[in-house]
Amino acid sequence: MTYLVTGGAGYIGAHVVRAMVRAGERVVVLDDLSTGLRQRLPSDVPLVEASVLDRAALDRVIAEHGVTGVVHLAAKKRVGESVEVPLRYYHENVHGLQVLLEAVVAGGVGAFVFSSSASVYGMPDGETVTEDTPCAPMSPYGETKLAGEWLVRATARAHGLRTTCLRYFNVAGAAAPELADTGVANLVPMAFERLADGAAPRIFGDDYPTPDGTCVRDYIHVADLADAHLAAARALASGQVRPGADLTVNIGRGEGVSVREMMDVVAEVTGREFTPEVTARRPGDPARVVARADRAARELGWTARRDVREMVASAWAGWPRRDPAPVA
Repeated sequence: MTYLVTGGAGYIGAHVVRAMVRAGERVVVLDDLSTGLRQRLPSDVPLVEASVLDRAALDRVIAEHGVTGVVHLAAKKRVGESVEVPLRYYHENVHGLQVLLEAVVAGGVGAFVFSSSASVYGMPDGETVTEDTPCAPMSPYGETKLAGEWLVRATARAHGLRTTCLRYFNVAGAAAPELADTGVANLVPMAFERLADGAAPRIFGDDYPTPDGTCVRDYIHVADLADAHLAAARALASGQVRPGADLTVNIGRGEGVSVREMMDVVAEVTGREFTPEVTARRPGDPARVVARADRAARELGWTARRDVREMVASAWAGWPRRDPAPVA
């Protein structure tokens, strides 16, 4: 198999590429480098600098590299931003996926792993969510991920693709310092950025119906997430998923951690004492979303191995600004 990894120079994508290469898989990356970094990639992995909206580039890379499977990670992913600019999110995340799938079908590619999100669930009832929990996304970002799943499954049925949709929960950590998340779309780097500026990290709302009033999430180490992609790709390659069928799985730890609890871990790991600044809720944030990951263990033979402290410590080891001013 030769895999095309879209968005492979991004934070998550680079971890997926490294896991697949170390496992002996052949990989080519397509990334427009809008948020990705070329230096995250191994020197022997080909990089095509292009967007998934560029059909000609997709056709070329599939043909020239003999691509037989795709791992699709390229997408816009900020919940709050998606509320402000929904048209951009639908164009990039849904239309971009459509263009990619058209190239996949035309090129005879047989396997497709789709990067989805727990945001498809919205604000579910119950302590944990299964893959059968009704989906009711609360943001345009979540809507684009759910629409993406629909499009992937419909294409699989119509054209005989073997597909897997991975619903990520909250990603953190780094497998190596050079692969750390240097953006500020996720909670941990957002906290680090505030500390680096000499300010207290923010909590967006403390009046949710949770034990401490802050949002509760299921955090997954990015290295565990990368291993899940490898397991999914191999499940498709082995024929475990039949043509025209889809396997949808939650990728999480099954353990809820509140934002305030995560801030305590950040303070412990960084050695910086602070009292978080509580601000207004962000639009599109549900109170609690925690996975049931039984299906991933059963169908993919995958379970998360790393804990929250390891996530924060590994992220801090790769943070580029580690000498912040004292917190006010």
